[in-house]
Amino acid sequence: MDEERLERILLGGQRRYTRLEVAEKTGVPIERATRLWRALGFATVADDDVVFTDADVEAVRLADQLISSGWLDPRLETTVTRALGQHLSRLAEWQVSMLWTLITENEELGRDEKQVALLVERLVPELQRVQDFVWRRHLAAFAGRALASPEENLEARTEVAGFVDMVGYTRLTRRIGESELSEILERFEALATEVVAEHHGRVVKMIGDEVLFVADSPVDAAEIALTLTERTTADPTLPDVRAGMASGRILSRFGDVYGSVVNLAARLTSIARPGTILIDRELARALATTHRYSIRPRRATAVRGYARLRSFALRRG
Repeated sequence: MDEERLERILLGGQRRYTRLEVAEKTGVPIERATRLWRALGFATVADDDVVFTDADVEAVRLADQLISSGWLDPRLETTVTRALGQHLSRLAEWQVSMLWTLITENEELGRDEKQVALLVERLVPELQRVQDFVWRRHLAAFAGRALASPEENLEARTEVAGFVDMVGYTRLTRRIGESELSEILERFEALATEVVAEHHGRVVKMIGDEVLFVADSPVDAAEIALTLTERTTADPTLPDVRAGMASGRILSRFGDVYGSVVNLAARLTSIARPGTILIDRELARALATTHRYSIRPRRATAVRGYARLRSFALRRG
C-alpha cells in the first residue's frame, strides 16, 4: 500500500525536519534529544535525515516543559522514557499484528490499498480514545490507593508478590504446534488477568507461561492464587499450575517490581508441586488469623540463594 500516506496517518503529518532542526525549534540540546530518542527504542538517525514531523517537535517541547516545571525529576527522564517506549512498543506490535491478520484474511480488503488506508485512518483515533480511557481508569485506581495511605512510600511498600506458572510448559512446546500453543497461552493469560482483577490485585507482567502479580491484602493474594489454580484445574485445555507467594517490602519501579520478596516468591514457585501453592512465613502468619484457609508447614528445602527455605502449603480451609 501507499507507505507515505500510511506514515502521514500514523505519525500525524509529513516528515519535515532533521534532528538538528527539532533541537533548534524546541530549544532542547541535541545530545539530550538524541538520548531520549534512543531511550524510546527508536533507531539512531543521521543529522541530515529528514524523519521528524510537527508532532515530534510538539512532543519534545511538551517533555521539556514537564521537566522544567519540576513535575519530572531530570535524573529520571531517560528511565521514564525507556519504560514508556518499552510498554508502548509491545502494544504497537500487537495492534499491527491484529491489523495484518484482518487484511490478510479479507481478500477484498487486501487488494484495495485505498480501503486499507481508510481503515487505518478510522481505527487510529478510535484506538487512541480507548487507550486514553484505559489509562485514565488505571490512573484513578492507583491514585485512589496512594491517597488512601499518603504516608506510605509508594516505591517501597508492604505487599504480596506471587507467581503462578504452568507446569511442563517446555515439554508442551515440543509436542504441539504454534497455533495450539498460542491458544493455550492466550487462555492462560486471559484467565490470569481476569482472576487477578477480580480480587483487587495487579498483573505486573506475563512471562510466557508465568504470571507475576502483586496484591495489597494477604487475603486478596490468597484468593488470586487459589482461584487461579482451581479454574486452571477445571479447564481441560490448560496444564496444571503451581504458585509461590511472599509478603514484605517490595520495590516498585516503572511498572515492575523488585527485591528479596519477589525473589523469594519465585523460589517458592520453583519447588511447588503441580496444583499446589507455597507461601513464606510472613504470609502464613498473616493468613493464620482467618479460618478460610489451611496452612501447613513443610520441611525446609535448599534452593539457589537459600540454604534452608521454610515454606508453607496453602489450601482452602
